[in-house]
Amino acid sequence: MEFKSLRNIENSFQQIRLYAIVFAGVCLLVVGFSIYKSYDFAKEQREKIYVLDKGKSLILALSQDASINRPVEAREHLRRFHELFFTLSPEKAAIESNMQRAFNLADKSAFDYYKDLLEKGYYSRVISGNIQQRVEVDSIKIDFTAYPYKANTYATQYIIRSSNITKRNLITSAQLISAVRSDNNPQGFTIEKFTVVENKDLEVVKR
Repeated sequence: MEFKSLRNIENSFQQIRLYAIVFAGVCLLVVGFSIYKSYDFAKEQREKIYVLDKGKSLILALSQDASINRPVEAREHLRRFHELFFTLSPEKAAIESNMQRAFNLADKSAFDYYKDLLEKGYYSRVISGNIQQRVEVDSIKIDFTAYPYKANTYATQYIIRSSNITKRNLITSAQLISAVRSDNNPQGFTIEKFTVVENKDLEVVKR
């Protein structure tokens, strides 16, 4: 009887020890899983940006790898520059406003080209002749294999007079360097060595 009692005590002890080992293993698994999920959650939070909208509401914006969008931003930068620089109306204030905004996107090479046209009386003729000018960018090619990035822009220029519309081709070359983003330069590029490669009449259509 005493032997049987001892056996029961030993079996109970072994069961308790087994339960304790299983419980400890489960606890370790739970702790390990919790640590893994906490690191995973922290990583997700680091990929999010919280932006205050005028100090009133909280907008959640997912951050993206900036390098993915750089080609798109570079093309938009060049497109915007050409639209500002080559869109003219017969008003001095409007021309100067567009030019000033375009100069924020480029270095002195763009200003030098503007100054050359100004000295030749180009803008005076636009104003006195009541001429409208606009440009449509057809394509932009940028070489991202080497820095600074070399770029060529192909566009069509329309010079609108009261008597006719002159259609001209426009090809420019430049190179892009990275710059600090700002309200005046949201894409964060600067155009260097801006040159007009070709700008000749394609056709003249009477109105």
